[in-house]
Amino acid sequence: MSDRLTLQVDGQEVSATVEGRMHLADFLREELLKTGTHLGCEQGVCGACTVFVNGRPTRSCITLAAVCEGAQVTTVEGFDDDPLMAQIRAAFSRHHGLQCGYCTPGMLTTAYDIVRRCPDADRARIRQELSGNLCRCTGYAGIVEAIADVLATNPPAAIVQPMARTEIKHPVAMRAAVQRATSSPAVAGGNLAAAELPTAADFDNAIGLQQSLSLKVAAADVWAIISDPEAIAACIPGAALDGPADGGLVSGHCQVSVGLIKAHFRGQAMFAADAGKQTGRLLGKGRDSLSRTELAGLLDFALVDEGGDQCRLDLDMRYQLNGPLSQFGRPELVREIADHFLRAVGEALEARVLDPHSKAPRQRSLGGMRLIVAGLKSLLNRALRLR
Repeated sequence: MSDRLTLQVDGQEVSATVEGRMHLADFLREELLKTGTHLGCEQGVCGACTVFVNGRPTRSCITLAAVCEGAQVTTVEGFDDDPLMAQIRAAFSRHHGLQCGYCTPGMLTTAYDIVRRCPDADRARIRQELSGNLCRCTGYAGIVEAIADVLATNPPAAIVQPMARTEIKHPVAMRAAVQRATSSPAVAGGNLAAAELPTAADFDNAIGLQQSLSLKVAAADVWAIISDPEAIAACIPGAALDGPADGGLVSGHCQVSVGLIKAHFRGQAMFAADAGKQTGRLLGKGRDSLSRTELAGLLDFALVDEGGDQCRLDLDMRYQLNGPLSQFGRPELVREIADHFLRAVGEALEARVLDPHSKAPRQRSLGGMRLIVAGLKSLLNRALRLR
């Protein structure tokens, strides 16, 4: 199915008819002949295709062109009159930050984002920020020195700045949503979001994961938090609710970052808790509008009182990850990542119990790259021990 697309590319308004399955990188290269945007892995991993969409670094190889309706796209070819990019390019040349040049467009875009966002970054932070861009030639030393050089010389202000986040919807998806809304019997009750949620039966063949979290606080105090959606959301990195629960229905968002890949999942969930049994269930679905990755999950939890100031939270999770980011959903890796993630949640829970009258600490977004690296290290250590 084709759709009419209108957006701004490098300051020029562009209109074209595109297939719903065409990615932004292909649209830029094949339709607009913006071949400065390079295609490498075509899985969002290598970073060669990175461009700015509404001022935010974006993997164009896993972003559908159609979801960029009305967006402002800046490619590496759109910085000719940008003084900051001119300084970055000169530094790359001076410090030999390029060899074959294939990764260079994405590296320059990433460098621009680092300079404008992390003005006090040291070399260790620069390397961390570059973790989402792969280079097989330079060893990164020249690239790191080039960025450090720019940061140390009072660089000019960045012209390209992040715009406010807006929900970008595919025109086809918008029409389908309207059709569902007008035909759904739930519309009369004003509960369309709940009607669109998956059911427990949808997870019969989903990937399963069981984890337990040991806590050094009383079970009653923990239950007071985990039975309250707003309280537990404050303990989850990167998560926030849009408002209080309405009949068990909650809506909110969670931000996950993997190198330069920043997914912003927004969705709804049904929450239910049984105070007598101290068990509960969370059933929800979320979507990152830019990468069009969907995440659906079912979580059953049970709190076990182990006496005194000791308790255990048993979790039975089933999930489905569909879309470009599903490459990070392999069960073995998710299991290792969950260990590190739950440790952070457990620390936040204990802190809230020990100081219930203080404001909940502002949780950082879920740093997927850090968790993935930790998970990979755990898998490697386990494999070496088995030898």
